[in-house]
Amino acid sequence: QEGTKVPSKRKQNASRVTSDLLHKNLLKSEQKNWNNISPAYKAMTKRIREKLEELHNMYTLNSGSPRMRFGGNVYFEENGCIFLAKADDGKGSAEILFSVEDLGFSDAFIQRLRISPDQRYLAISLKSENSEEATCIIMKLGNLPVVEKVIPSVFSFEWAASDVLYYTTQKNLKCQNVFMTTFTYQKHTKLVYTEQDARFFVDLYCTKDRRFLTINSNSKTTSEVWLVDCRHPFESPALVQARTTGLIYHIEHRGDQLYILTTHGEPAEYKAILTDNYIHRINLDTYCRSYRNIASSGKENWQLVYALEKKTKLVDFEMFSDDCVMFLKNAGHLYLNVISFVSHSVQSIKLPTWACEFELESHPEHTTSTCYFQLSSPVHPPKRFAYSFKENNLIEQAVQEVPIITNCHTTRLLAKSKDETLVPITVFHNKNSKELHRRPLLVHVYGAYGIDLNMSFKEEKLMLIEEGWILAYCHVRGGGEQGLSWHRDGCQLNKLKGLHDLRACITLLHQLGFSQPNHTALAAASAGGVLAGALCNTDPALIRAMVLQAPFVDVLNTMMKTHLPLTIEEQEEWGNPLEDEKCLKYIKSYCPYQNIKPQCYPSVFITAYENDERIPLTGILQYVQKLRKAALDHASRTSKKGNWIPNIILDVQANGSHCDLSWEHSLNE
Repeated sequence: QEGTKVPSKRKQNASRVTSDLLHKNLLKSEQKNWNNISPAYKAMTKRIREKLEELHNMYTLNSGSPRMRFGGNVYFEENGCIFLAKADDGKGSAEILFSVEDLGFSDAFIQRLRISPDQRYLAISLKSENSEEATCIIMKLGNLPVVEKVIPSVFSFEWAASDVLYYTTQKNLKCQNVFMTTFTYQKHTKLVYTEQDARFFVDLYCTKDRRFLTINSNSKTTSEVWLVDCRHPFESPALVQARTTGLIYHIEHRGDQLYILTTHGEPAEYKAILTDNYIHRINLDTYCRSYRNIASSGKENWQLVYALEKKTKLVDFEMFSDDCVMFLKNAGHLYLNVISFVSHSVQSIKLPTWACEFELESHPEHTTSTCYFQLSSPVHPPKRFAYSFKENNLIEQAVQEVPIITNCHTTRLLAKSKDETLVPITVFHNKNSKELHRRPLLVHVYGAYGIDLNMSFKEEKLMLIEEGWILAYCHVRGGGEQGLSWHRDGCQLNKLKGLHDLRACITLLHQLGFSQPNHTALAAASAGGVLAGALCNTDPALIRAMVLQAPFVDVLNTMMKTHLPLTIEEQEEWGNPLEDEKCLKYIKSYCPYQNIKPQCYPSVFITAYENDERIPLTGILQYVQKLRKAALDHASRTSKKGNWIPNIILDVQANGSHCDLSWEHSLNE
């Protein structure tokens, strides 16, 4: 139109060049600083490395790898090799089918493995540490396995039939296209589904009985599922229930019925699904809904059966031919609920009190009579357990002789937050430790996306326990430890509740005699950096040090940049400051980068990754510079003798991509 000013390309390019130059200068400055500082830690690094390698060899190497059973065959992966063994012969007679190095991917690791129903083909995804995207390789098995097809940039894949593979492609952290490819007769590949909404991410799943392949399109709060009939894999997918804002659901199948795990109805928590045949005969602790066929699968035909107890999280759900297994978390404890479709009964088993994490092993055969899973905690290496449906009991599997951790005490506490909400804390310490108030304390926090704080086994956590440290895990709002409402209470315009929770947790720990502020460190990774960084601004006197891994510390500027791959998708977690003034002011009130000011800060150690696609390195570089300047400004303004100036250190790793590290890189870090 007349009078419209045309933006100057020259100015835009000059601005971009200036920004790139600033980034390079900041990076060079931090690398120089790191090279000057790191030699001071050489002796400590050597001691820690030797201790961690010793613990790794003692525990992790004994834990074994998950096994996938198909009829009389068992497949498993170890050290980059795929093995095949007979089900009853154990690993001793296993033969190597092929290795990652054979395929020319020496620097990659196997992320996913799927075997075709007739065991003629095997599909694996290989991923390097420097990329978010994986490569899918389809092998034709036989006396000499042959590479049948290589598909780049794949996220998920499932066999719909013995020679038909469905897969999703990933680009710029988004997964929106589903393809089908065939391997016999007329080989061809075609696009079968495209997601148009940038907030949604698509992945694939096969029901336990392999009757349906599900195309799942999920945002942070809403989902939609399409079904592919595995008996007719070339037919168009059928919609189960059109997406409805706030409604999440997942599909399983047994017999002639679909079983729906959904948040439909009040309260808006997950509700496990059973057929209406059992509504009056079974005493469950979940709502259940079902329907007879896909044509009548809309939510108007779902029937309510039973609801989860308040503040109970459904961690996982597994369907078998005669039973359904639910793993639940309540008040920090893990439970196993087994629902029998034969006896119309439910059995609830409280799992060992030390257990904090569980991992379900792959069960390709839904007719199996045993459910295998592993339990662990930050200081307890994975232990294998089996639940026998026939015997109705839980059995601890002692496959290898793994030393038992006996000197660690686990305590569960509740801290009262600003609004009186009780926030769970899990504490570990050495039973032999005396004068706990003098011991160093490492506090962990996350509190975002409805994801539980990571409490899987780590060698360094066990090392700290042995050296007299106290470990505390604060299950603040924004995470998922107490169900979906726990997440809702800590996202968007409720994000400050997570900060209040964290403050209450650390304060209670000190009040109960677990360490003291000048012996307390705070650790967080990724989005956990928001709450950790916010506390560092509001309550720096509560901690002496903070350790962050690939932290999200510049929420406001990141959420204002819609060209970044995750900004639109993340609006359901943080809000949209571009269109909502209230949201903009709210984010500004807690954003770590925005609230740095001259004061006495704790020491800070940050690890970042040059190739991180999720957390822009520029934001971390600017955060470190601003934080260091604020700390020095404060020191120069106060003329107290012996004024303490914190160490603020950034280690930028050339390898790795957003907290996704192999053991070797994790050890180096």
